[in-house]
Amino acid sequence: MVFNSLAFMAFFAVVLVLHAMPFSWNTKKVNLLIASYLFYAAWNPPFVILLWISTVVDWFAAQKLVHARRQMVRRAWMLLSVVANLGMLGYFKYGHFLLDNFSMLMTGIGVHYVPPAWDIVLPVGISFYTFATLSYTLDVYLHRAMPARRFLDYALFVTFFPHLVAGPIMRPTELVPQFEQPHRASANQLRFGLALMTLGLFQKIVLADSFLAQAAEMIYDSDKIPGALDAWFGTLAFSGQIFCDFAGYSTTAIGAAMCLGFAMPDNFRFPYAAIGFSDFWRRWHITLSSWLRDYLYIPLGGNRHGAARTYLALMTTMLLGGLWHGASWTFVVWGGLHGLYLSTERLLRARFAGYRPGPGMLLALGLLTYVLINVTWVFFRAHSFGKAWSVLRGMVGSNTAAAPILPTMYLVMTALIVGGLVLAHWLMRERTLESMLQRAPAVSLSAALGVMLFTIVIAQGAGNAFIYFQF
Repeated sequence: MVFNSLAFMAFFAVVLVLHAMPFSWNTKKVNLLIASYLFYAAWNPPFVILLWISTVVDWFAAQKLVHARRQMVRRAWMLLSVVANLGMLGYFKYGHFLLDNFSMLMTGIGVHYVPPAWDIVLPVGISFYTFATLSYTLDVYLHRAMPARRFLDYALFVTFFPHLVAGPIMRPTELVPQFEQPHRASANQLRFGLALMTLGLFQKIVLADSFLAQAAEMIYDSDKIPGALDAWFGTLAFSGQIFCDFAGYSTTAIGAAMCLGFAMPDNFRFPYAAIGFSDFWRRWHITLSSWLRDYLYIPLGGNRHGAARTYLALMTTMLLGGLWHGASWTFVVWGGLHGLYLSTERLLRARFAGYRPGPGMLLALGLLTYVLINVTWVFFRAHSFGKAWSVLRGMVGSNTAAAPILPTMYLVMTALIVGGLVLAHWLMRERTLESMLQRAPAVSLSAALGVMLFTIVIAQGAGNAFIYFQF
């Protein structure tokens, strides 16, 4: 079940009605837990078993390690949780990738090896809920949090349907305390939550799927060699598509949780107005970047052990962050480029520590950041290195004999939407969506939401699954 479907609209309406009924708080939580399992089972019912395994293993591991007296025993329970969670993630998501690379390695040294067929379906959202459950036992192990007092609260944290399959990646300290006390949305929360869901679905169904996806597909899913104009506009279209798709999901998820009376953290803060790459990662997929910082970059040494160790930790974190997105070397290169950007930025900041750029230079640096971000999107979107090199050659003007691919209509549409998106990010750079919606005149806001709803209804049926479901 996906947010951009009529089935979800009916499902969510039933959940809202049940949550508003005069049941006990415990009964309402059971209703939410059952609804979350049904939401996930709509894709593939047997994969609910994986959710149960993660839930039960991490619950008992946290309970045991917090009562263990010896550090070795505590470490053993923590490792059980890590091995169980990463083991399932590795098997389902990276098994085929590892098998293919092992086969190529054997061929490279002259050994003929034919790997067995690998018909394992990737469970939707496994990367997201694995990180969420891992943070629970790791936080308890590191004395950052106490275990949940009730198993029901923890089980609901793992499976809560708004964040289950594509984030935001929640921490138990953010959600479990909310389940301990009765929550029901106020009238203002319900209105704001529905407004967020409308905005999120508009971004996904109308902007990402109906307007931008086709231009990106014509460049990246075709055997044609793109020229400079096509390569840039196809990549710009994807930059808009990936933002509207993923930010649209996060906005819808946050809105759905708010309609039930729960708060979830922002996952995007106008990232295409970032000035520099550390600023970009403070604005893009915020819950993932903070997770990687807290559970990977800092444990690897962070910036506490000299420059060399810092750059190594930074590159390792971003390479693994790239691999988290997909079992392909193109994603590793995408992460590696971000690691290289971040390392270079850190080096330049140290070299020019006293430099204070003016407004014009800040704008130029912001535009340079966006251009270089688009270079990384080439590897994120391309299905092979061959296609990535073809697009990159086009972007630098090397495909001189290339014939035009994108019709003029697609070029104009991409320029208007992506240009408007980047401009909106810059205008909202120092603001929040909440403050803007609160200050907007009621008539103007209602009219805008009405237009969005109308276009969502018109475009309904053209929407695709969210891109990040594959991760």
